[in-house]
Amino acid sequence: MTERREFIKKSLMGSAGVALAGMSMSAKSYGKIMGANDRMHLAVIGIRGQGTNHINQFCKLKESRNVVIKTLCDVDENTWAEKVKLVNDRVGDKPGTAYDMRRVFEDPEVDALSFATPNHWHALGTIWACQAGKHVYVEKPASHNVFEGRKMIEAARKYDRIVQVGFQNRSIKNVMEAMKFLHDGNIGEVYMAKGLCYKPRNSFGISRDSTPPEGLHYDLWLGPAPYRAYNEKKGHYNWHWHWDTGNGDTGNQGPHQFDVARWGLNKNEHPVSVYSSGDIYGMTPQQCSQETPNTQTSIFKYDDGKILEFETRGRYTHGESSLDIKIGNMFYGTDGYLELNGSTWKAFRQDEKEPFASSQQAAPQESGSNVLAAPGGAEHYANFLDAIRDGKKESLNCDIMEGYYSSALPLIANISYRLERGLKFMGDYEKFANDTEADTMLTRPSRPPYVVPEQV
Repeated sequence: MTERREFIKKSLMGSAGVALAGMSMSAKSYGKIMGANDRMHLAVIGIRGQGTNHINQFCKLKESRNVVIKTLCDVDENTWAEKVKLVNDRVGDKPGTAYDMRRVFEDPEVDALSFATPNHWHALGTIWACQAGKHVYVEKPASHNVFEGRKMIEAARKYDRIVQVGFQNRSIKNVMEAMKFLHDGNIGEVYMAKGLCYKPRNSFGISRDSTPPEGLHYDLWLGPAPYRAYNEKKGHYNWHWHWDTGNGDTGNQGPHQFDVARWGLNKNEHPVSVYSSGDIYGMTPQQCSQETPNTQTSIFKYDDGKILEFETRGRYTHGESSLDIKIGNMFYGTDGYLELNGSTWKAFRQDEKEPFASSQQAAPQESGSNVLAAPGGAEHYANFLDAIRDGKKESLNCDIMEGYYSSALPLIANISYRLERGLKFMGDYEKFANDTEADTMLTRPSRPPYVVPEQV
């Protein structure tokens, strides 16, 4: 473990760390101790798509958690008016706006923020926020690559910040119940978990490179990603299907089910091997500029022999199991199996056809609880806010370390897919065994000044 720590912490501070040096030095000076009755000021960074959900969930918590959305930040100014109106309509507040997240970090009144940016911004944004003394809720996957995820952990610990990853299943009562059921040995020893991501998607087409639309700060949108000319089919939402900015559906919807699979296996470590294969089916390069596969199978093995399988199907398909699961998980134990579809689960003993246990209708919890009952609601966001007030990362349902281990799974699967070979992974070093080509894909080239530093 000493060698691993030396590996992951060596080298000099990168240019992004230098750029924020003054900010990080002042973090402690204006970081305040949050009391139960203090109003917490939030900022949401990235307000399209999932960012809209962040806004809605924090608005739900205004009264019970005494929070207010002070700032909405997005590099596309065309999004501002609609989302400011959304907050105003929901809770009567009118947040300020910004296009550069660094201006938000400079605001001493902002206590915490949430990131719903494209994946390639997750790590650097989180690191900069921690250096500025802010607590962070960051969407899944925690990072765009393995190296950057490790740097996020180091930043959270160094600056003593609360960092929650958006794996909402960790705060859903029925899912927590299913995991306890597995860990208590009710289907014997769980030796294999399977995650399913069956999301049929049609081609989103192709377009020529063009000039960014007015109001979009395109260089900031690219941020840490390599420079490329603006193309609308590689921009908003479509960034998911291009390697420089996204991780495909295996790294988009997939991380939620990867997390539940690893949770069910009770593995708090990296796997020792990975093999992933697939392709793009049902569309040609003339029809779509997508780079990531729409069909992909990934298999991981842990040191004790336990197996994690993951399947991504992006074309027409049936569901799996008696619950017709398309987005969910299955677990196999020595005495039976368990099916989990959303927050609904059933457990079967051996080859019996009827379940011997299943999920129950959850009763509403009191508003002060760390876990609320309604699936898909504000429970995970509430847990984040409660942990800030507690001042304890242990209060989080998905601390950055937890989220990192789950996020690393699709990231190394995609490396195997792109190299078209199985890989051995040395978790203590977070490197591949005797494979320098694969190691180079654990990170990416820097584009100053948007550099994830070696030392945070």
